[in-house]
Amino acid sequence: MNMMTIEEHIAYWIEGSERDLKSAESNFQSGNYDWCLFIGHLVLEKMLKALYVKNIKGKTPPRIHNLIRLSSLAKIELNPEVKSFFDEVNDFHLETRYPDYKKEFYKMANNEFTKMKFNKIKEYYLWLRSLMK
Repeated sequence: MNMMTIEEHIAYWIEGSERDLKSAESNFQSGNYDWCLFIGHLVLEKMLKALYVKNIKGKTPPRIHNLIRLSSLAKIELNPEVKSFFDEVNDFHLETRYPDYKKEFYKMANNEFTKMKFNKIKEYYLWLRSLMK
C-alpha cells in the first residue's frame, strides 16, 4: 500500500464503513438477516479503525476484529451497555463465518431480532462518527 496521509487513511476506513452500512441495509431489505448482522459488525469495526488512526496519530490499525479490543486500543471508553452490545456483535462476526455456529445463528437472525440489533448498530455507528469530530 502506498503511503497515505492520516486524513486519507481515516477517510479510507470511514468510506468503507459507509459502504458496508449500505450493504447491510440492502441485505436487511432482501431478508439476508445473518449477512446484515455480519456486515453490521464490519461497519463498527471500520469506524473503530478510523478512530484508531485518528487517536493513535496515523498508525495502521491492528488486523483484529474484536470491537472491545479495538475500542480500547483506539482509546475509546465504553460504558457497560456499549461493551455488552459490542461483545454481542463480535459473536455475529464469528457465527456467520464458522459453519458450526452458522445454522443456529441463521435461525436466530429473524426479521425482528435483526431489526432490533441492526438499529442498535446504526445508533452506535452514528456515535462513533460523532467521535471523529
